[in-house]
Amino acid sequence: MPLGAHMSIAGGVENAFLRGKSAGCECIQIFTKSSNQWKARPLSEEEIKEFKKNKKDTGIWPVVAHNSYLINLASPDNELYDKSIDAMLIEMERAEALGLPYIIMHPGAHVGSGEDAGLARIAESINFLFERTKGYKVNLLLETTAGQGSVLGHRFEHIRDIMDKVKDEKRIGGCLDTCHSYVAGYDIKKRYDAVFQEFDKIIGLKRLKAFHLNDTLKVLGSRVDRHWHIGKGELGLETFERLMRDDRFKELPMILETPKGVDEDGRDLDIINLSILRELRRQ
Repeated sequence: MPLGAHMSIAGGVENAFLRGKSAGCECIQIFTKSSNQWKARPLSEEEIKEFKKNKKDTGIWPVVAHNSYLINLASPDNELYDKSIDAMLIEMERAEALGLPYIIMHPGAHVGSGEDAGLARIAESINFLFERTKGYKVNLLLETTAGQGSVLGHRFEHIRDIMDKVKDEKRIGGCLDTCHSYVAGYDIKKRYDAVFQEFDKIIGLKRLKAFHLNDTLKVLGSRVDRHWHIGKGELGLETFERLMRDDRFKELPMILETPKGVDEDGRDLDIINLSILRELRRQ
């Protein structure tokens, strides 16, 4: 199972590979544009060329994108919804230009319209986006969420209900975030096998295409999203050891979204977290 982390694109998307190599990544996740802006200038031919060159030189693959946190495809506010659709199209165009297989996306928040209305609007949006991007190879992965506020995706049934309404089922999949799913109430620490059996029954393990590996500062069922370092939070090392040894997921990219920075000895925290996961994978 390729291990990696979310990498900055400061200075250009191509630089994410160099940062990933320095941290010891085998795969990476990136934003293809600023996550805090709606629009972005088009990628130049030179940027795309350098991106593909650095991909080849470093051997890092796969590279997955994460969409902007501004986007809300469940929004009942038509102005925000239209901006979200436009922004998501830009995300898909950029990912396709770079040759990325997946964009991981938070499903959205219903903001008072109700779960059923929110889920239906997300599925309707994805159908529109797929219609507008016929022939694209990039797929969308719905990420499991913590469920703060009116955010959808904290129940496996939410993910299934969206997928069931998407016409092009080959272009839609799932990404399980370990922190999000635990605080949403799925006890992958004490009920590891049962949780994945439930995922398989409701969504289908064949539709699971990626993991976000994050420990959590918050407790089971809290629905509060606070990522933490591997083995240092509520999930503990044993949970990640089971994931690292689970042959069902050996081909899936597993990506850290743990806090960035250095420890008290000046060591890069991504390097430390990845080293822990590689040790668990070897045992």
